Amino acid sequence: MNYRELFKAEGLPVFQNKMFASRAAALGCPKGNVRLVQDMETGLIFNAAFDDSLLEYDADYQNEQACSNVFQLHLEEVKAIIGRQFSGKPLIEVGCGKGYFLEYLHQAGYEITGIDPAYEGNNPKVIKARFEASLGLSAEGIILRHVLEHISNPLDFLSAIAHANGGKGQIYIEVPCFDWICEHRAWFDIFYEHVNYFRLADFHHMFGKVHESGHVFGGQYLYVVADMATLTRPRFDQRDDFAFPADFLSGIIRMAAIAKGKQNAIWGGASKGVIFALYMQRAGVDIDLVIDINPAKQGRFMVGSGLEILSPDAGMNMLQAGDNVFIMNSNYLQEIVALSNNQFNYIPVDHYEL
Repeated sequence: MNYRELFKAEGLPVFQNKMFASRAAALGCPKGNVRLVQDMETGLIFNAAFDDSLLEYDADYQNEQACSNVFQLHLEEVKAIIGRQFSGKPLIEVGCGKGYFLEYLHQAGYEITGIDPAYEGNNPKVIKARFEASLGLSAEGIILRHVLEHISNPLDFLSAIAHANGGKGQIYIEVPCFDWICEHRAWFDIFYEHVNYFRLADFHHMFGKVHESGHVFGGQYLYVVADMATLTRPRFDQRDDFAFPADFLSGIIRMAAIAKGKQNAIWGGASKGVIFALYMQRAGVDIDLVIDINPAKQGRFMVGSGLEILSPDAGMNMLQAGDNVFIMNSNYLQEIVALSNNQFNYIPVDHYEL
């Protein structure tokens, strides 16, 4: 295989958004390695050490972000894109998760069906299955939000979706942006659950016809609306080559220097918080508590570090004015400052000293 190695990390928890009932269970979670490589034939970037047999999604997996007003504004932005490209068209959301976005679009008047084998709700518009031709379903528009980064062999997966949809229709794809991760030295955004790391150019090489593409959520996510009939195997283009930053992990040293000898809280108990806490522990830094706005996470324990996740009220009661609050996503900075009455030392880890 003609691969170029970009980054390595060992002993990362295989799940970042799985909640545990005890500290011992959270500490004893399965772990895996990351060996990030670029395929020099396709240009695609992925974890060559990924083993999907280590992952099993169940009711303890909590990745809902819609509790935040800021994230709801992001969904409004996505809905506007859907409106431009899919207005009046029947839709299928592949990998609809717990169904929040599906219900959001349904309330906006869209005819939409969800497909997800791990769905746990009771919405009759969601089918608990994989999207396959045998279901006899098709739609003019397919939505694929934050699914493709989790899938081994993403090209085969997209081909299967196109086949199940009769080889036609348009697809909306949204994934984290690898260019943003590199630019911001976001070491906390590389973790085991995400096997693929995409750049916008990748999708322009995958599809012969792209109707719209760009960045959302402050540049952290990229999206593309493309014609599924034009899906093809991408070829590496030297013009899209890039240099992975040599100082990618330098932020760990800066964050550790700020944290040592202080009372430290993490605000955000999702993927970024999991990796941040783990690397801080490895750097000899104590994280005292984790705060998350999602009620489904509160009272549970965070994978890898074993830290209990607290509600904003419970967490703030344990802090004193001037204590460090490491904010895992600067998109939420103003929301968090307002919610916590601007009484702490706020450190947005993805924008600090850049």
